[in-house]
Amino acid sequence: MLPIRLQISIVLFLLAISSAVAQSSGTSDALDAQAIAASQHRPRIVAPGTRPPYYDPLRHVTVSYNTIWTGYAVTGSDFTYVQGSWIVHSVDCTKTPNTDSSEWVGIDGWSSNTVEQTGTDADCIGSKPFYYVWYEFYPLNTVVISDVSIAAGDKFSASVTYDGDNEYTVAITNDTTGQSFSKEVEFKGADGSGVPPRNSAEWIEEMDGNKLSDFDVDLFGQLYTGISDGTDSATDSSTTGVIADFGDAVQESISTRNGNSNGKETSVPSALASDGASFAVEWKSE
Repeated sequence: MLPIRLQISIVLFLLAISSAVAQSSGTSDALDAQAIAASQHRPRIVAPGTRPPYYDPLRHVTVSYNTIWTGYAVTGSDFTYVQGSWIVHSVDCTKTPNTDSSEWVGIDGWSSNTVEQTGTDADCIGSKPFYYVWYEFYPLNTVVISDVSIAAGDKFSASVTYDGDNEYTVAITNDTTGQSFSKEVEFKGADGSGVPPRNSAEWIEEMDGNKLSDFDVDLFGQLYTGISDGTDSATDSSTTGVIADFGDAVQESISTRNGNSNGKETSVPSALASDGASFAVEWKSE
């Protein structure tokens, strides 16, 4: 098998050719979303929850720094549900060519080696923006959802449900177009890394590769998206509610270049809004 870096280089070379064809025809349809996905989302860097955190008593959140995840998580036990919503912002690919970003909700991943998630990507292939919808049961490959269209400015809502017996349902809706997708997936590989699986839920802006696309500001949660069933909320063994309802179990994730508090910030979440669920993520640098 070819080394992963060589595989990615080959994929990007092919994408560059496809991009040139797409630009000449005035459409991005020639780009292969599955090929792009294959070069991203893998390998995942160490989960943010393993970084040295500190507790902020004024906001009742634990703050962690990492290189890839920005947003919020809640920790607990036996999570069975997470839902959220966001707006796909346009990416400035003239400013940040050959970069990527994704927005998603999921279960696991904060302090474990697996994640059950679904979301959207806003990437730059060269200087051309490219958007797609996906789900992933990491470390399995990303699956592109071609049944749901996506464009900059679209509003999305999504959820992940644990149905029992290693069965999960991923669901995602483009609330702007009304298109939706739902699938039950058997996933026996959930790994709690020394603790029981399903010990966290997340609402995340992620850098999948080496550099982060300039998305300006991405908005999460019902207060900012206006989607009535898009509240950033979750259910575990003791709590059902919005992010803030999890009290001291709320985790805030900030991305920096080196993954530590003294590194250059790449993206930063706002404080939770008055509904205890909604927040904004601001792009800082690639």
